[in-house]
Amino acid sequence: MSVRDRAERVLERLVNASGTERFAISFAALVLSVAVGTALILISGRMATCQEAAFVLTHPTPFGLPRLFAMGFCYDPIAVYDRLFLGALGDPLKQGWGPLTPFSGGPLNPFRQGYDPLNPQMAVTLRETTILVFTGLSVAVAFRAGIFNIGTQGQLVVGGLASALGVLWTAPYVSGLVGTVVLVTVGLAVGALFGGLYGALPGLLKAYAEANEVITTIMLNFVATGVVGYLVLNHFKDPESVATQTRSLPDYAGFPSLVFDPRNDFSLLALGVGLVLVFAIYYLLTQTSFGYDVRTSGLQPEAAEYGGVDAERTVVSSFALSGALGGIGGAVYVLMILGKYQTGVPAYGFDGITVSILAGNNPLGVGFAALLFGVLKSGATVVDFATDVPPQLVSVLRGLIILFVAMPEFFRLLGRRYYSIEERARRTVGKVAADGGRGGEDDE
Repeated sequence: MSVRDRAERVLERLVNASGTERFAISFAALVLSVAVGTALILISGRMATCQEAAFVLTHPTPFGLPRLFAMGFCYDPIAVYDRLFLGALGDPLKQGWGPLTPFSGGPLNPFRQGYDPLNPQMAVTLRETTILVFTGLSVAVAFRAGIFNIGTQGQLVVGGLASALGVLWTAPYVSGLVGTVVLVTVGLAVGALFGGLYGALPGLLKAYAEANEVITTIMLNFVATGVVGYLVLNHFKDPESVATQTRSLPDYAGFPSLVFDPRNDFSLLALGVGLVLVFAIYYLLTQTSFGYDVRTSGLQPEAAEYGGVDAERTVVSSFALSGALGGIGGAVYVLMILGKYQTGVPAYGFDGITVSILAGNNPLGVGFAALLFGVLKSGATVVDFATDVPPQLVSVLRGLIILFVAMPEFFRLLGRRYYSIEERARRTVGKVAADGGRGGEDDE
């Protein structure tokens, strides 16, 4: 068997992997990324200079023999990954809990006494997760339609500004609890509308002008950032602020914090909206005729058109829906985190691409992928403050985890596309052969 045949068999096995197998592969990739990251931490620790080693690798002393070696490292990989994962959750485990140390207080209760799951660091983790749910869904919808929406960041920016302005213009007419309900609804609706309209632009260009959506969406990101920045600076700027931002929204115009401290800028209600959309988009894509059109257009465009699917309309609709989800993400960013629109929005839209790939473009998987990404983003700040590890090394560790976990799904998506192309080629060859045969009979 040739190397190519072996590679195709492995690729086919990966494409047809069950949900359990894909989870096991992702978990194995996560473990491997931690192992590689540990080696990088130790190597970097040997290159750094410190007064006292933070981690010492020693050889055991069997039968009372002298220690063979003791090697010190400036960085402790156990502490780094502890801060990266558990620090993002607010240190839920007891001191000394782990496979190499005895339990204190019983093995059935690993949580430390006094642990509060509503702690500020947990709020940061869930806050990042919430925005990434919307941007991940935005990218996933486009990818399921066979189109590449790299413009979620621009759609988020447009939706964020539109949401802020819509709330500011509506706020004088309502107040109190009714005002909260009305303004949050208006903010989400306006963000979805303008994000969807901005997302429809590259859809129209692709459907009716055959423009490459990768290029147009990337360019429209810059257009959105520039135009929105100009509008805020010259037309909607808060005159009492030196920052390029709009006026602050009223206190009652944002998502209520519910159980978390309002100072943490996180609301379970916003996360709930994201989870509702996760199931709604999954239902839309799997149980409706529109979802069927989207999925068949992404897998077999020619077969979809042969079956009566309007390819141009599907492309535009998919882009509009994708942009609307990105615009809702911008609205949530304004209503939950900032309380105003301010330039310099973090790259949630680009992170959504990674979230979608981690989830295999499955809306149900977006929630889990967004949580992993939220933990990594939140935990990275804890590592920066709690250890002496350089932030550049922390970024490398985050990138390794994302790369290792995403690559199996990435190759799986490539494999699906490869086999769909092969299938189309076989159908074309068969059709040509059949036509040729009939033509020969007619000639006779």
